[in-house]
Parts: sequence; C-alpha cells; structure tokens
Amino acid sequence: MVNEQIRDREVRVIGEHGEMLGIMPPREAMKLAEEAGLDLVKVSPKAQPPVCKIIDYGKYRYEAARKEKEARKKQKTMEIKEIRMSPNIEENDLNTKQNAARKFLSKGARVKVTLRFRGREMSHMNASRHILDDFAQSLSDIAVVEKPAKVEGRSISLILAEKKN
Repeated sequence: MVNEQIRDREVRVIGEHGEMLGIMPPREAMKLAEEAGLDLVKVSPKAQPPVCKIIDYGKYRYEAARKEKEARKKQKTMEIKEIRMSPNIEENDLNTKQNAARKFLSKGARVKVTLRFRGREMSHMNASRHILDDFAQSLSDIAVVEKPAKVEGRSISLILAEKKN
C-alpha cells in the first residue's frame, strides 16, 4: 500500500535514511513524505503497528523486481525425461532404452520410465511389472528409484534419479 491507501490508525515510520521516526498517524507520516518529495510505503503490514517507510515508490518497485529476477536466475529447474516402452519389448530395444536413460541421468535429469499397454495387454499389467523392475535394477549403479512403479491409467510408471555419491 502506498500513500493514501494506508488506512491504519497508527503506523511505525522509518525515514528515508533508515532512521526510526516513531509511531504516528498516517496523515502525519504522509506530510513528512511529501516534504521529502517521496512516498509513504507500507513495507510490513502484519506488524503491530504496521511499518511504513518514506521512500521513492518507483525505485522500490524497480529494486524488488530486480531482486526477484536475480532469485529466478539462480533457481535450478529439474528436468524430467521420459522413456516409453511396451510390455513386449525385445532385449536389444531394452538395452537401447537403458543407454538413453543412462545418458539422461549422467546429464543430471530425472528419468520417467513408462510401460504403456494397449488392448489385450491391459489384462496382463501385473505380469509385465518385472520389466520396469529389471530396468531400474540394470541402472542401479548410477540411479535410484525416486518413485516406485505405479499404475496410471493405461500405463505403469516409475521415476529414476541420479545416485548421490
């Protein structure tokens, strides 16, 4: 809240150089802000009484936006790569998928391994669960199971993450 939007009975006021000016009605604080050619900005509304600062509101917003942008820049997003298979996958195809998963894991991404079922394959879902278990077991030297195999509609999925040394 800025200037006239502040409707509290009393506010704690901090001056433009960071000095404490005391507790006063918002009208008095507004007069002080106008004399300095700045704005009265409520910086801590939940405090008792609310804390207001005499600052340039445009500059305050600019600084806040810059800090938020910096924080977003430092954030690291986790990438999830998906590997899809069918229950009647052959050994060589399975090895190719394992090599792809190994490559994704070495680059720091998580891998979602999905076993998709179509038509009559749906009736043998539990019999095919071993494919996912074998897949996870073959990558156990570099990966750990983050989320165990779970049935999701027409597929069974598990998530593998890189093993922390």
